[in-house]
Parts: sequence; C-alpha cells; structure tokens
Amino acid sequence: MIRRLRLKFVCINMAIVTLMLCAIFAMVFFFTRANLERESIGMMQALAQEPMRPGGPDERPEGVRLPFFTLELDEDGGIADAWGGYYDLTDGELLEKLLALAEAGDGNTGELEDYGLRYCRVWARGTQYIVFADMSSERSVIASLVKNSLLIGALSFAVFLVVSLLLARWAVRPVELAWERQRQFVADASHELKTPLTVILSNAQLLGEAEGDPALRSRLRENILSMSARMRSLVESLLDLARVDSGLAGQTLSRVDLSRVVSEAILPFEPLFYERGLALSSSVEPGIAVKGSSERLSQAVGVLLDNAQKYASPGGSVSVTLSRQGGRHCLIAVENSGEPLSPAERRDIFKRFYRTDAARSSGGYGLGLAIAKGIVESQRGKLWAEAIQGGNRFCVRLQISRAGKGTAR
Repeated sequence: MIRRLRLKFVCINMAIVTLMLCAIFAMVFFFTRANLERESIGMMQALAQEPMRPGGPDERPEGVRLPFFTLELDEDGGIADAWGGYYDLTDGELLEKLLALAEAGDGNTGELEDYGLRYCRVWARGTQYIVFADMSSERSVIASLVKNSLLIGALSFAVFLVVSLLLARWAVRPVELAWERQRQFVADASHELKTPLTVILSNAQLLGEAEGDPALRSRLRENILSMSARMRSLVESLLDLARVDSGLAGQTLSRVDLSRVVSEAILPFEPLFYERGLALSSSVEPGIAVKGSSERLSQAVGVLLDNAQKYASPGGSVSVTLSRQGGRHCLIAVENSGEPLSPAERRDIFKRFYRTDAARSSGGYGLGLAIAKGIVESQRGKLWAEAIQGGNRFCVRLQISRAGKGTAR
C-alpha cells in the first residue's frame, strides 16, 4: 500500500509539473512567434515608407544583400519597379508569380510558405508597395527555441522526477509510520486478548468436566471471572484510545476550572496511596481556568496518578502540583520517587502497549499514558516525561483561558 501511495504521489506531481512546463513553453513559443512577426511586419512597413534604395532601380551595389525586397506597383497593378538585395530580381516571371500570390491572399499581410516569405502591402506617397521579407531567420529562431525548450523540458522533468521521488519518501513517511503503528497495535491488542480468552475457554471446558468437585468448579469460576474482568478492562482501554483518535479532536472545548478538576481528581486516589504506604502531597494554585473538557482532563490526571502509584518505590512519595507558567500557560506536574527512566524509556513510554522491563512492570497493558497523551493533545496541550533526582516527573502544559478566572458550567 505504501509503495502504491508513493507511486501515486510521484505520478500526480509529475503530471502537474508536465502540464506546467507545457503551458510555460507554449506561452513562450506563442509570444516569441508573435513578437517576431510583429517586428517583421513593422520593419516591412518602415521599409515601404523609407525605401532605402542603395542606388537606382537597376543598380545593385556590391556587398548589400538584405533579407527583403520591395515591389512598386503601377496604377494597373503591374510591377513598376523592384529593388532589394536578397533575391535575383531579374527573374520577372518569379516576381509576377509572387505578386499574384500576394494579391490572392486575404488582408494586407500574409505568408508564402512554399517560398519562405512574408509579404506586407503598404500605400505610401500615393503608390502601392508590396514588401517581401525572408522568414528563414525567424524560422531558425523558432526552431532553436523549440529545441532548447525540449532540452530544458527534458532536464527539468528529470530533476523534478528525482525531487518528487525524494519528496514522496518524505511525505509518505508519516503515513508509513502510522501504518506500521497500526499493524503493531492490532498485533499487540490481539496478543493481549488472546491470553485471557485462552484461559476463559480452557477453564470453561474444565468447568463442564468437573461436576463432582465443587472446590475445583469454584476455582474455575473465579478464574473465568478474573480473566473476564481483565478483558473488560482491556476493551475499555481500547475504546478510550478509539475515542481519543476519532472523537476528541473535533469536540467543542469549554471553559474549565482546572484547579477544581485537579483537586477533585486527587481525592479518589488518597485511600489507594494510603493502602500502599505511599505519601501523597499536592499543591494546587487556585483560580486557573483553561479551555477543554473537565471529564477528559480529570481522566488524564487520573492516569498520571495511577501510573505514579504503580511505579513509585515502596514507602516512597508522590506529589501533584498545578501552577502558572508565565501569563499564558499552566503546568501540572506529577512526581514519584523511584528509579529514573532512561532517555529511551522517556521517548517510548507514551507508545501504545509499551511497558518498561519486566522487573518494573505493574502488569498493566501499557495503554494508560498513550490515552493521557491523546487527551492532553486534544485539549491543545503537551505531555512529556522528565527524569529527576531519585524519581520521575510527568508534566502537562496547557494554555490558560483568556476569559479569566472562573468555573465552567
């Protein structure tokens, strides 16, 4: 699929480039030819007004060979005189033939393709003149222009083709990464669902065979319920990710009292921290309001608190702070004591189904921080992890609402 997408991208680019080059060269050809024709006709009209005879009608000075000649017509339309230095004007039959062709043409100007001549009929000083100019130099310019245009077009096409190939690789790279992540996500989700499903199926089969052993049946039922709850938790996490990917980005954001949201999100975790022997402290600056969803922001803070209690060192501490950063932003920081994350772990920890080494793993699915990151980004914020002395800090930066202090209704 990625290869076809790259090919399609290159084909579209090259089609656009080809059309643009053709249009540019066509306009250059059209305007160049029109300018040459206009200049030629202007020169011919000027020559009829000022014949510039080098001598008498029968004199042709040596060394003068101009690319035009002029026929002066008498009252009856016959040739009264002819001068110029480009053709042999002694051939009266040829001159009469050229005059007849010019007379048969429409308008005062025209071209005699078979002879490579352009003619222009001019009346000056009560006399009619027909000036014939050679078109070979004009045709040579046009032919050279076409040749150069084809050469430049071929070189430009080759250059744009190389650029398009490189650009296609760069432009499709995010799609390729997203595709690989999707494939990995499906594989990881299938793997996580496979284990509880296998346990449920095997226990259900044994449950049907253990009719005479109540203790075994009770244990099998407990296993089924436990794995079913695990599957439900995983499915709910997957649904949260789906909502983050599809629905949250287009939601309408309202004004939210972030100070209240953070304070209320901490309350449900106090008993859990107490049971685990962890110290929980908080410092929430009042009156901070942001644009967002109170429900989703509370969920994101909850994910960070849950992650902190899972990975905090035994008997350690967790702190939550909310403070202003300058006049336009605020910062939520959740710190926990424990082994600091490595730079690679801080980079990968927000990936879906990513979990640190087995010794530090809490048995989760590795989806919580990915969900929190999606929520924060949908609220036009940023989430990142930092390693501190003796622990880790997860930070959320949000833009403060310009409406001032207050609570969303």
